[in-house]
Amino acid sequence: MSTDKNRATAAAILPLVGGPDNISSIAHCMTRLRLALHDRSLVDDQALRALPAVLGVVEDPGAPPGGRGTYQIVLGPGTVARVTPEFEALVEQGRTPAAGSRTAGPADTAVPAGGTRTPVTAVELADRGTALKQARQARNRTPVKLFLRRIANVFVPLIPALIGCGIIAGLNGVLLNTGWLPAVVPALAAIASGFMSLIAVFVGYNTGKEFGGTPILGGAVAAVIVFPGVAKIDAFGQHLSPGQGGVLGALAAAYLAVHVEKLCRRWVPESVDALVTPTLTVLTSGLVTIFGLMFLAGAVADAIGSFATWLLATGGAFAGLVLGGLFLPLVMLGLHQALIPIHTTLIEQTGHTALLPILAMAGAGQVGAALAVHCRVPHNRSLRTTIRSALPAGFLGVGEPLIYGVSLPLGRPFVTACVGGAAGGAFVGLCNQLGIAFGATAIGPSGWALFPLLDGPSGLGLNLAVYAGGLLAGYLVGFAATWFFGFTPQMLADLNTDHEPDPATAPPANEPAVAKI
Repeated sequence: MSTDKNRATAAAILPLVGGPDNISSIAHCMTRLRLALHDRSLVDDQALRALPAVLGVVEDPGAPPGGRGTYQIVLGPGTVARVTPEFEALVEQGRTPAAGSRTAGPADTAVPAGGTRTPVTAVELADRGTALKQARQARNRTPVKLFLRRIANVFVPLIPALIGCGIIAGLNGVLLNTGWLPAVVPALAAIASGFMSLIAVFVGYNTGKEFGGTPILGGAVAAVIVFPGVAKIDAFGQHLSPGQGGVLGALAAAYLAVHVEKLCRRWVPESVDALVTPTLTVLTSGLVTIFGLMFLAGAVADAIGSFATWLLATGGAFAGLVLGGLFLPLVMLGLHQALIPIHTTLIEQTGHTALLPILAMAGAGQVGAALAVHCRVPHNRSLRTTIRSALPAGFLGVGEPLIYGVSLPLGRPFVTACVGGAAGGAFVGLCNQLGIAFGATAIGPSGWALFPLLDGPSGLGLNLAVYAGGLLAGYLVGFAATWFFGFTPQMLADLNTDHEPDPATAPPANEPAVAKI
């Protein structure tokens, strides 16, 4: 039954994104089905949002409006990993030898040029959110932001393994502290640590794939970093340590390998390309990695870890206030991608990232703001229905439906949601400053879904209590700020109106309906 449901979801999505011939590639992350489309105009946005399994849609901020780019359909954690294989199978079955075409679906409803009338229904808010996303995409197509996006694409495929190994590490910690099943503890430790010990290889592989090189060559060069034999190398009077430079070194090494390989492909004769290009790529990049990149990346990684520890220990409350309050705007600007390598570096160094629980408070503020909107517009059934359907995902850290369907189109509630995130972040940061240091053993989940991944020296119970306290602060402050400051009188007058007929009071079909005033 579950497989049938996932196949039905995939079958419902496929025609609404232009059919099999409109799709050039398929991938998925923690919550989203990511599609590269030939023609964006063939997508029926409104029909997609209406599907029960779809929590929202997001476009790649680096894609030009109406052109090629990554179209992301939010399905939620767990669901997306089950729907994607079914979707891939349907696309493969439905492809034709020559890409066909079909009539474009309904265009998105335009927002009035003046922008003076506040949307009053969920559909109009969704249209306003679409317009805001397109405007943001135009601003985000800068070389730096596009490069950060590609860096993020290197790490996103690693998230499922980080989550699985992180939860196993947490379970192993519980067994170790309680003394239960001592014979199982070493096995769980090996399972949890195996991936992290070789994460540089996976980063190198994905870097080669993302930047247009041969993925396995990127992995081969990055493997030098974790090879135990580098401890025997004396470079400039210093001994290297296995793993020195970590994921940052692997990223730099594989990126260099891509450019060396492209240069070789250009100049090496085709007759000897298969022998010369891989050899020169691995040799040149490997030597530069050993005698340069490992030292540089190691220094950068150490500086990141030291700065994060110092920041939370000395100014945790203020740092949490800033990080929790500004995370959603960072997402809107596309700058949050730079945090992914930092999270991964911290996890590699200490076993957890202390920044993620603070940043997760932005989602708590969003939930509190949405609850306040729900309470303040009791007569807008359309908007209240949208909020109720998106709240479960919001509690689990999937914030796109609430952001693009509710708070961002309304304007003020987005700001007050950031205030709630700042309050939750300040609470968690203050506890870090007082000595209750903890973090997440993996990246990706947020909200309630982050509870199983919390870890730190203060003990599981205290870690859970502090994180729960931060969420509660985010909910309450986000709700209160939105209740008192999230609306102007005109906004309430426009929003607090039911524009959908009530079946109990609607006139018979043969009688004219009387417009509400």
